[in-house]
Amino acid sequence: MGKVLVTGAAGFIGFYTAKKLIDLGYEVVGLDNINDYYDVNLKYARLNELGINRKEAEIENNIVQSSIHPSFQFVRLNLEDRENLPKLFHAQQFDSIINLAAQAGVRYSLENPMAYVDSNIVGFVNLLECCRYNKINHLVYASSSSVYGENDKIPFGENDQVDHPVSLYAASKKANELMAHTYSHLYQIPTSGLRFFTVYGPWGRPDMAPILFADAMTNGREIKVFNNGEMSRDFTYIDDIIQGIIITLQNPDVKGNGYQLFNIGNGSPVSLLHFIQCMENSLGINAQKNMMPMQAGDVPRTWADTTQLNVLGYQSTTPIEEGVEQFVQWFKEYYKN
Repeated sequence: MGKVLVTGAAGFIGFYTAKKLIDLGYEVVGLDNINDYYDVNLKYARLNELGINRKEAEIENNIVQSSIHPSFQFVRLNLEDRENLPKLFHAQQFDSIINLAAQAGVRYSLENPMAYVDSNIVGFVNLLECCRYNKINHLVYASSSSVYGENDKIPFGENDQVDHPVSLYAASKKANELMAHTYSHLYQIPTSGLRFFTVYGPWGRPDMAPILFADAMTNGREIKVFNNGEMSRDFTYIDDIIQGIIITLQNPDVKGNGYQLFNIGNGSPVSLLHFIQCMENSLGINAQKNMMPMQAGDVPRTWADTTQLNVLGYQSTTPIEEGVEQFVQWFKEYYKN
């Protein structure tokens, strides 16, 4: 099946991606810098699910063998490490790369822009250079629905103009797409950018709405409802996202020019207030809502046109009610203490 490097393997999407690839029979190396943007205990708990010992994983540039998956190893490393990342590529001889490592978060990019430059720009170029010199067959990388900004045309399609990002995070993802295009053109590296739409589910990030809401509601605090609730998101369950990643990995260069972009979403936007209602139903708690104005860098709605990925067999099948229920069950178990 080949050897795949999954960057961001201790993150939400990276963890599930590594797990799925292992199940499918790939040889997988996970990479993550374990930064403290959010609780590192959650990151190490995800790695523990993959059989990675925390004490060993805390050591930088140390290859750790999984105790439960013979085909999985992990290394703590920064993408912007120009000395050790090329050494890893040379030693491991990867066939494909799935880059899910990035400084995440739209709102945080207003507070700490340099973190996005380091990880999302410098780190991505370093990764492209490693692909260039190591004959990588396919680079799949995370872009974001945030590149669409405040586009009026809905649903958002891959051929829409994306020249007006409203956050540095979105701008960094647009930059990734442009840089990938350049390397595909110059060095014939097949690259696939994935514009993810509001991913949620068990093991999700604690800075995202599901955990923020569930934590506040179970502890008797009010939840912040931005734009007075007049927002909608194309909430996409993690299992559907992973399906899209695997389909993309197995279909490099569909268009024949080495460069492709795909939306991965549910294709059916949900209002923020309905999402909150699903949370209330699953938790059995009525939310105390603090209606607030729109935050800088945010957008009122997202909606994915997934036609291009549907042609390759992608189908988002998880309704919001079911996805939220699955998330709440995990939340109660993980945070019970």
